[in-house]
Amino acid sequence: MAPFFMSENFIAYLKIEKRFSDHTCVAYKNDVNQFFEHFTIAGLDELKGVDNKMIRNWMVHLIDEGLKGVTVNRKLSSLRTYFNWLLKEGELEISPAKSVKGPKTEKRLPVFAQQQELRSLDEIFSNDFEGVRDELIFELLYQTGIRTSELIGLKDIDVSNLSIKVLGKRSKERIIPINEKLSRLIENYIYLRQNIARFSNDFLVLNNGKKIYAKFVYRKINYYLGLVTSLKKKSPHVLRHTFATHMLNNGASLEVLKEILGHASLSATQVYTHNSFTELTNIYSLAHPRGRKK
Repeated sequence: MAPFFMSENFIAYLKIEKRFSDHTCVAYKNDVNQFFEHFTIAGLDELKGVDNKMIRNWMVHLIDEGLKGVTVNRKLSSLRTYFNWLLKEGELEISPAKSVKGPKTEKRLPVFAQQQELRSLDEIFSNDFEGVRDELIFELLYQTGIRTSELIGLKDIDVSNLSIKVLGKRSKERIIPINEKLSRLIENYIYLRQNIARFSNDFLVLNNGKKIYAKFVYRKINYYLGLVTSLKKKSPHVLRHTFATHMLNNGASLEVLKEILGHASLSATQVYTHNSFTELTNIYSLAHPRGRKK
C-alpha cells in the first residue's frame, strides 16, 4: 500500500482539525486500511477508480461476515472522512462515499441500573487504598456521568469549590458539580494516594502507582455492577446512562443534562427521555388506581 493512503497528514487532520481522540484515530485508520486490503488497492490511480458500487459491495461483505449495522455505519463514516480529506487535499474531485447510505439500525434504549440496586454497594468497598480508589472510580462515573477516557484523563483535582474540571471530546473543557460526600471521598483518596504515587500527574492510579487504563476500569465496573444487578451489559458506559436516566427521573432538565454530559447537541441527550418516560409509565401503573392491572 502506498504511504500516501495512511500518511501522517491524514492522522494529523483527524487529531488537529477534527479533534478526534487517539482511540478514534486508530479506529478510523483500521477501517480505511480494511477497505484498501479488501480491494487490494495499492496506489493512488487505483484509489481514484473507487466508486459507490465498490463501497456498497464492501458493506454487503461486512454484513455477510456478521458485523452489525452500527459497526458497518461506523466504518462507512471512516471512509467518508477519509475521502473528504482527499477532496480537501485536491487528490479527488468527488467523494465516492457521498451518495452511499448505511444500513438501517435498530434503535436500542440505553441500559441503566436501578437506584435501589446501587445503594447495595455502600458497604462493599474496603477502606484501604484499593477499596477507596475503586469506590471513587465507581462514584465518579455514576455521580458525574463522565466517559471512561475523561475519567482516565483526570489530573489533580481541587474540590474546594465542589466541582471537577473534565477534558472531554475534541479537547472541550467543562465543569461538573459534585456533592460533599463525593468531595470527602476524593480527599480520602488523595490522602491514601500519597504513599503510592505522590509525584504522579495522573489522578487515578493503579496499586503500583501507574496510570489506570480503559480495560482496568471496565473490569472493575463489570465486577461491582455484577454484584448488584442482573443487567447483561455491565460497562462503565452503563453508569453514564444510569446517571443521565436518574437525573431526568429526579427532575433535571435536558439542557442541564446536555451540558454535564458534554453532548454537542440536544438530540444526543434526548435518547434518555425514553428511559425516563418508561420509568414514569411504570410508576403510573403501580400508583394510579386506574393504572393497576386487575
